[in-house]
Amino acid sequence: MKATAAVCEAPNQPLLVREVEVAEPRPTEVLVRVTATGICHTDISIIQGKIPFGMPGVVGHEGAGVVEEVGSGVTTVRPGDKVLLISPSCGRCRPCLIGHPALCEVPALRWGGGRLDGSPVLTMDGKPVASRFLGQSSFSTYALVEERTALKAPDDISDEILAPFGCGVVTGAGGVLNVLKPQSNQSVVVLGAGAVGMSAIMAAALTPAARLIAVDVVPERLALARELGATDTINGAESDDLTAAIKDATGGGAHIIVETTASTKVLQSALPALARGGVMGLIGAPAATEQVSLPVVQLIMGAMRIEGIVMGDGTPPFLQALMRLHRDGRFPVDRLVQTYPFDQIEQAMADAESGKVIKPVLTFGA
Repeated sequence: MKATAAVCEAPNQPLLVREVEVAEPRPTEVLVRVTATGICHTDISIIQGKIPFGMPGVVGHEGAGVVEEVGSGVTTVRPGDKVLLISPSCGRCRPCLIGHPALCEVPALRWGGGRLDGSPVLTMDGKPVASRFLGQSSFSTYALVEERTALKAPDDISDEILAPFGCGVVTGAGGVLNVLKPQSNQSVVVLGAGAVGMSAIMAAALTPAARLIAVDVVPERLALARELGATDTINGAESDDLTAAIKDATGGGAHIIVETTASTKVLQSALPALARGGVMGLIGAPAATEQVSLPVVQLIMGAMRIEGIVMGDGTPPFLQALMRLHRDGRFPVDRLVQTYPFDQIEQAMADAESGKVIKPVLTFGA
């Protein structure tokens, strides 16, 4: 099977739209014709060389599409089904068995660049191309994925709106609803109003939290955050003291802070703004070499907690619940999306990097 893919041949080089060859499905695999895929900052970090991945390689991990072919052992989807591509998991390790597939202990499913046995999924000019990025490599007209990575989706959610549920939406919403779980009269501060942050804001608006504060440097994003449920906003570009601004907005300190910016400077400034017993949820991932100083005594005494959050600790049933909320008009992901044809991928990434667009989604012609 031939496909057209955006291939990264070297870090910090323009993506090349090239023809690649897709392997035949094995018994546990599903061939998906990709119709839309979101662009996530993790994809951009790979292309910029900030996160290691094989080169030449194909990234992308917010795919949606239609099943074209299934392996002989596949039972959950069939040709013609609309599917959302989700985070890969083995289904057999300890986290998977207790309902936390986002913590799957088989990292090669996410970063290995091919099948677990080392064989390639994609080739170009007869040579292997690193693929299966976060289980998908959806910057391609076709993706060959494991069955657990393809989740059947409702036909009445458009593909360009469906695609971001696979990472940005589930990460932000799940971080709030599955991990941090705001309670009555609590305050929630979301640092960063990108796709993950906005999803966290929409999720927090569904909880009993009394105050919901969005922090960003783009006025248009802050205005949208208010429309999506934020009770207050802080423009970080206009605040000399983020700690004081959060304390002032929350009446003394935040019960919950959701960090989505990946900025250690922002994180370090926000930590002292936690109320006693408050929790910081870490979602944004800075470079592996970056560090912050932590108030160890306060952590020991329970004055604050820090929770790392991966993919919102999402599961297929949770994603299906989010889709129902969207269909009911209570989780308007469509407000975040701007579409681009696949051949404008470089412009879409530039707009994501600059903050001009919250969630760029690439669409593929028929």
